[in-house]
Amino acid sequence: MGLVQQDIQQAFDQAKHIVFLTGAGVSTASGIPDYRSKNGVYQNLAYTPEYLLSDQAFAEIPEVQYAFMQENLYFPEAKPNVIHQKMAAFVQEGRAKVITQNIDDLDVRAGLSDSDLIRFHGSLYDLYTPKDGASATLAAYQQSLYREGDGAKIRPRITFYGEVPFRVEEAVDWVSQADLICLVGTSFKVYPFAGLLNAAKANVPIFAVNLTPLPAMAGVKQVIGDASEFFKELKN
Repeated sequence: MGLVQQDIQQAFDQAKHIVFLTGAGVSTASGIPDYRSKNGVYQNLAYTPEYLLSDQAFAEIPEVQYAFMQENLYFPEAKPNVIHQKMAAFVQEGRAKVITQNIDDLDVRAGLSDSDLIRFHGSLYDLYTPKDGASATLAAYQQSLYREGDGAKIRPRITFYGEVPFRVEEAVDWVSQADLICLVGTSFKVYPFAGLLNAAKANVPIFAVNLTPLPAMAGVKQVIGDASEFFKELKN
């Protein structure tokens, strides 16, 4: 039997306001490593990830942080996979929106825009200089952490630990209006993202598709398996 059981397909068929809540497991099929699994980029670090990817580290050890991000987070050649594409198909039908923790912009490459996508933790490819707010190119950032000319530091517009995510109130609003919620490829450990479910209406079907089980959550039907297989089977 496949991962998409009849009751799941039926719930998707009937839903008109689907919200996908997605994490790093969505992008692993595109060749981007996740964070917390045994092969994730958070293994064997000299610093805790909560420090290394914090606003404090940007102030105190920016070159160490920069080197880590360049080596582990940037995959500009990566392409959307079947999960991004199938979610985008639901969006294009006017039946879905996506709220992602991912900062890789693969949802954007799959055709989503800010009207149907919230990049809750920002984007690695939106680069700027905090000193004056001026934008910077990826090419310049790949060459150096420091801007040519005045040496001001460049950073991506992502949510470092210690910073507030983007469009939080809007994300809460989207979840509150959903008639089906699907968590995909997320350990659901990072707040406030994990708190978004608190906005869901009572009795809304909630599915979680992950390789490994999440801690038991009331009202969530867990599908344990490869999300790529699930989305190949799921009909829109």
